[in-house]
Amino acid sequence: MTRLFAASLLALSLATPALSAGSDSSEPPKTTKTSTDCKSGEVWDEKTKTCLDVKSDAVTDDDRYLAARELAYDGQYDRALDVLAAAQNQNDPRILNYYGFTNRKLGHTEVAMDYYRAALAIDPDYVLARSYMGQGLMAEGDLVGAVEQLEEIRLRAGTETWAYASLRDAIAGAPTTW
Repeated sequence: MTRLFAASLLALSLATPALSAGSDSSEPPKTTKTSTDCKSGEVWDEKTKTCLDVKSDAVTDDDRYLAARELAYDGQYDRALDVLAAAQNQNDPRILNYYGFTNRKLGHTEVAMDYYRAALAIDPDYVLARSYMGQGLMAEGDLVGAVEQLEEIRLRAGTETWAYASLRDAIAGAPTTW
């Protein structure tokens, strides 16, 4: 992709309105006692109203994903990685994506990119992984790579998604919360 084409695509994408909600995790995670009261290696269980060991059979991979997302959003990256490591299905694209997100936030960009690529190898349509990958590429100064991911999101899910808007804004230089 030439720089001229990338710049043209960026200009077109900036004119596109964005939605603040969608099915691609556009809303910040709900804060639970996982991030406020539970110790490292524990997650909040709403049913029992207690903190459970992250490796407990009572904790599902969905619970682990949500807890890791909450912890990562709260900046508790090491705890998020511990929760992700307890997931039974290490090939779940959501788990791989949050390994990528957390490693990117810790400054381990190459490790993050490996996780994003692994998530996308399993689910090429996982636009949230594409958005986070593009944000990482942009942070590393790879405008062409970031715009390529933006275009993939547009082709796979359109322009009315949080994944698209977030990467579009990162390319434009706007600060992101993710």
